[in-house]
Parts: sequence; structure tokens; C-alpha cells
Amino acid sequence: MSALDTMMPPVKRAPVNGVEIAYYEAGPRTGAPIVLCHGFPELAFSWRRQIKALADAGHWVIAPDQRGYGLSSAPEGVEAYDIDHLTGDLVGLLNHLGVEKAIFCGHDWGGIVVWQMPLLHPSRVAGVIGLNTPFLPRAPADPIAIFRHRFGPDMYIVWFQTPDEPEAVLGANVEKTMRFFMRRPRALQQATEPAEGGSTFAFRDLLRQWDGSDDGAPLLSGEELAVFVEAFERTGFGGPVNWYRNFTRNWERSAGLPQRIDDSPCLMITAELDAVLTPEMAEPMKTLVGDLEMHMVRGSGHWTQQEKPDEVNRLILDWMDRRFPK
Repeated sequence: MSALDTMMPPVKRAPVNGVEIAYYEAGPRTGAPIVLCHGFPELAFSWRRQIKALADAGHWVIAPDQRGYGLSSAPEGVEAYDIDHLTGDLVGLLNHLGVEKAIFCGHDWGGIVVWQMPLLHPSRVAGVIGLNTPFLPRAPADPIAIFRHRFGPDMYIVWFQTPDEPEAVLGANVEKTMRFFMRRPRALQQATEPAEGGSTFAFRDLLRQWDGSDDGAPLLSGEELAVFVEAFERTGFGGPVNWYRNFTRNWERSAGLPQRIDDSPCLMITAELDAVLTPEMAEPMKTLVGDLEMHMVRGSGHWTQQEKPDEVNRLILDWMDRRFPK
């Protein structure tokens, strides 16, 4: 029996928005559910400790493998992973479950998706929780051009625009790739620092050069790591990388959308040691979100719900109990 079997509810599947979404559901089917949206390169399994804690506290919890990941469909074509499709999957999942509104909680790329929900589908949003990923106003120019200018051509989001190569590099040794990413703050911080004359966040070269030594920094147990490795060995990284290939398209799509969130209560949880999504990035939210509560998790790096699950659970449950009492 694997960690997936022992730590997650049974998988369910829903035909939504032209694809099949695999999801995990727990807790009583009452009130507005909380939908947990993972990031890159993760799975619904990343929320294993939140699913149990929230369900045990009496909340309805839903955690999907988003399109391109895990047991969900991975359609062909870059455009199949734009923000309309990603948010549309969540709307379709609500429709499948007969739910009018939900609280959407997202980490990393899942955070980008959930912050777009009140802009694109406001009638389906009861509240939003951002974990590490802040709500930001529309960029003044194409984000890929901004990333290239600021961080260099080898910065991973810029590199991900290259056809075929990123998924080949990431998939060449999936266990090494997952161990490289899923590390504690100090090791991951070192992995973001540029070599002499190189680009910041140049994960391609850093992954190739990494000798696999963890130096006390592994985040996952062997059994937990095996869940991620099995999933990505089966699916590859093409779907997940395609999310990044829509940065420009999503930016173009966002023209004319609101630049503020005023109609939904929002919780923002930052992580003190996240080198990719720093706490400082969330500061502008104070003028962009009308109903906002902010907290920082001390001592956590990027993988906050896995690094500091008890603290994340406490913050979410406290906010939920005050804003959405049962």
C-alpha cells in the first residue's frame, strides 16, 4: 500500500470542460467547499495534510489533480492550458458536484489560477486563499519579456517557452528532478542563485550540475517522493510546462479585466524563506484587495503546505471558522 493510498481519500473522476479531472474529496458535503489547487511540479497529493485537517474540522474539501497532472487528462496543444481552460475546469468541477460557490485555495501556479477566479468567474467564488502566490495587477508588458530582461534567457519560465527541450530535461531522470525541486529552504535558495555571469533561476543548468547530494535538506519521505516520481514518470512534464507557455496569452487575455478584488474575502499566507515568491511580493495586495487578511509562516520555504502543515492548517482553519462558520 502506497502513501497515496494511506494519506488520501479514494480518487474520483469527473468529466468537465472537455477533459476528465481526477479529484479527492473529504468531509461533510455541507456549506461552501474549499477547493485546493496545487502548483508545479506537484499533485493533489501535495495537500494531503490539509485535506485531513480540514475534513476532520468539519469542512468539505476537494483537491483536484489539475489538467496535465497526475490522473487527470493531459490534452494536446499549448492553448489547452490557458487561464480560461484552467479556471473553466474548476467551474466544471463545481457544476459536476452541484456546487454554486466555493472557497478556492491555491499554491504556486494554483495560486495564479485561484486569484483569477473572482475576475473571470465571480459568481462562483465565496472566498480566496493564496498560499505563497500573491494577487498582482496586470503587468505593464508581456511577462515573458519582463522575465527575460530581469533574470536572463535561462531563467526557467523563459526557458520553458522553448519547444520540447524543457520536458525532455525534466523527464530524463524524474527522481532527480523531484528531489532537486522538493528541498527545504536553504538548498532551494542556493538553487536559485546564478553562477558567475549566469541567469537567476536557471533551473536547467542547475539541475544538470546537481550531484544529488541533499545535505540534510530533503523535504519528502521516501514513500512520499515515490508518489510524485511514479506520477511524473507516467505523465511526463509536457502538460505542466504548457501552463507556463501561456503566460503571454493569459496576459493578452487579461486586458480589460478588473484590477481589484472587492467582493470576496481573501486570505494571503506568505512564506518567510520562499526565494521564488517572496513575502514582499504580496505587499501591494493591501491596496488591491478590499477584504484581505495576511499572515506569514516563519521558517518556511516554497513548499509551505508540505514544510509547515500544522501552521498552514491553523491559519486556514482560523480564517475559515471566522469567515465561513459552520
